[in-house]
Amino acid sequence: MDQSPLAERMRPTSLDDVAGQVHIVGGKGLLRKIIEQKQLTSLILWGPPGSGKTTLARIVASELDADFIELSAVTAGKKDVLAVVDRAKTNLNLKQRTILFVDEIHRFNKAQQDAFLPHVESGLITLIGATTENPSFEIITPLISRSRVLVLEPLSKADVIAILERALKHEKATKRVSQDALDYLAELSGGDARLALGNLEVALGLAKKITVDTVRTAAQKRIPGYDKKGDMHYDVISAFIKSMRGSDVQASLYYLARMLQAGEDPKFVARRMVIFASEDIGLAGNGALSLAVATFQAVERIGMPEAQYNLFHCATALARSEKSRETSDLMYNALALAKTYPDAKVPLHIRNAPTKLMKDLGYGKDYKWQADFKPGKGFMPDEINS
Repeated sequence: MDQSPLAERMRPTSLDDVAGQVHIVGGKGLLRKIIEQKQLTSLILWGPPGSGKTTLARIVASELDADFIELSAVTAGKKDVLAVVDRAKTNLNLKQRTILFVDEIHRFNKAQQDAFLPHVESGLITLIGATTENPSFEIITPLISRSRVLVLEPLSKADVIAILERALKHEKATKRVSQDALDYLAELSGGDARLALGNLEVALGLAKKITVDTVRTAAQKRIPGYDKKGDMHYDVISAFIKSMRGSDVQASLYYLARMLQAGEDPKFVARRMVIFASEDIGLAGNGALSLAVATFQAVERIGMPEAQYNLFHCATALARSEKSRETSDLMYNALALAKTYPDAKVPLHIRNAPTKLMKDLGYGKDYKWQADFKPGKGFMPDEINS
């Protein structure tokens, strides 16, 4: 008897069995064309949890008869990467293609991602990366440029219900679950098929007849208190920023610890501190921005868990720093002026004058190349000065 989780037992093995994602697996979808035309290419699958990234990667490998190797960026190291390369070389001699699937590829730092690049470029390895984070920020440009980015959407409620009904039929348990309970399971999933199937599996183990109350009990045992895509994610990062702004070191570090312990991406936290350094400290402490940028670089290059020292160091320093909104106020004032006067003419006396004709027309007239030189007519367009 198969003892694997229900979500694993119900994983589709062909594109026709995949729920949702019609824009990439439908008749005109790119993924279907890749399979039909046997044109294997590196892919970045970007989508929320439970939307089918791993499933689609496995289907591609199966349909194209490629050796499929899975790595998790959370646990894999350089040794694992080298082992994949060796196996791919063996496959090449056997005229078999190699697909390397990297789950949570955004967890790899720049150096780790660079390690794949030459083997992707040479065609030794076809890379399929799965990520819940924006590839533009999390994946190095050379890898993105050599891959097709496919965006997966959260499954609709109807898609999740269809998945649950198929699972119940497979488990011969269709009559055990009320329609209300099925709807509630789909609502709770938030478009995550794996979560829906996990809750269903727990519910089936709790009672012979599954009601809404049964589902509620099952979900309490599985839903985490911190969801990187939910309200708690935004509430905690908001509390972190506001605590630093209020110079409360203890509160700042408490919320930082909560995020990291819940599995929050440390680069997300570091980016927020880079923004905070200019937005809330600015001219009151010019060294804050350098520290925050250095922290982001440290997180990229060192990785967790050692980078915790850098994050807590930076958060403590930012919380203790003197605060100033001057930079932000000046920025918003400048943005408002530019929006109000988008086409104001640059004064002639500060325009570039590379030719004699332009000089004759008054471009750069009386301007002197010296520090702090202030022309009599100033620097702003006449429309703004008037």
